[in-house]
Amino acid sequence: MTKKIKVAIAGLGNCASSLIQGLEYYKDVGDNDELVPGLMHNVIGDYKISDIEVVAAFDIDKRKVGKDISEAMFEKPNNTTVFCSKIPKTGVIVKMSPVLDGVAEHMSEYSEEQRFIVADKKPCNVVEELKKSGAQMLVNYMPVGSQEATEFFAEACLKAGIGFINAMPVFICSDKDWVKRFEEKNIPCLGDDIKAQVGATITHRTLAHLFSERGVTVDKSYQLNFGGNTDFLNMLERRRLKSKKVSKTEAVEAELSQRLGYDNLHIGPSDFIPFLKDNKICFLRMEGRKFGNVPVTIELRLSVEDSPNSAGVIIDAVRMMKLAIDREIGGALLSPSAYFMKHPMEQITDDKAREMVEEFILNKRER
Repeated sequence: MTKKIKVAIAGLGNCASSLIQGLEYYKDVGDNDELVPGLMHNVIGDYKISDIEVVAAFDIDKRKVGKDISEAMFEKPNNTTVFCSKIPKTGVIVKMSPVLDGVAEHMSEYSEEQRFIVADKKPCNVVEELKKSGAQMLVNYMPVGSQEATEFFAEACLKAGIGFINAMPVFICSDKDWVKRFEEKNIPCLGDDIKAQVGATITHRTLAHLFSERGVTVDKSYQLNFGGNTDFLNMLERRRLKSKKVSKTEAVEAELSQRLGYDNLHIGPSDFIPFLKDNKICFLRMEGRKFGNVPVTIELRLSVEDSPNSAGVIIDAVRMMKLAIDREIGGALLSPSAYFMKHPMEQITDDKAREMVEEFILNKRER
């Protein structure tokens, strides 16, 4: 077994920047240190944060392609909070990947600081680069709505024989046909659509679970989100939101005692507000009936820096994937997917999913 966990990243945006900053920021943390906020454990199995090494990165933006990831991760249009600015040179150069459907057409109407600028470069052979780098898994950070691009990287992982972590709402690890292909090659996959540390979805799920557990009938609910990063700019094109809406809605519905029709449960982004940068604002409302059919309503405003909110979750997911690789487990990792992702193969309540993940870590549960 290789002690290092070698990771490739597809899409060097805000989420990747927060992840790489976190790897440097917490590199000296051990099992006996204070628990890192956002992690299940400082050490999972035998793997510390410092064991994770980014060995390959792919992007399409001219400000990133051809640069060391230590430099590219801070280039525009990235605008997340910088909490660790001193990232050593890695020697890992960002490679040009195929664009496919990764760039929404309407982005051309916005300033260069806010949008992607496609590099005038020939795409690399991604499978060859993955093999050459020694990557054991790839984290997919494609923009919302990038069906073709996400499928391309999933296919590349199958060809390269490495694990696939899908942080985006394109259904791969929750699609039976894709999962079967990973099973046949005995390659693990984990997804889909990252569930942030304390984000809109996990907060909505927690409130829905509370209402359900306390016997309150939920009649109507909405979740509106807006921010100023490229994700929200990308999502102004509503046609790219089909799978995102399904992912977020099903994640919340799984905690309700009864399903609501789309007329009574609305979840989705609202707008792009540039000055918010990577800050995400969520307005959430739940209307229900308690004893005697007396109304009860909750309204909540949540403000979070979007990308660091997912970085710790990915660090845990990466280490779960490495445990699966060490144990030669292929196919969808059911319990880690249910705990870390919005749209797993099987929806499980968060408290139960965490118990199952703890069992997985101790090798008491196969997946």
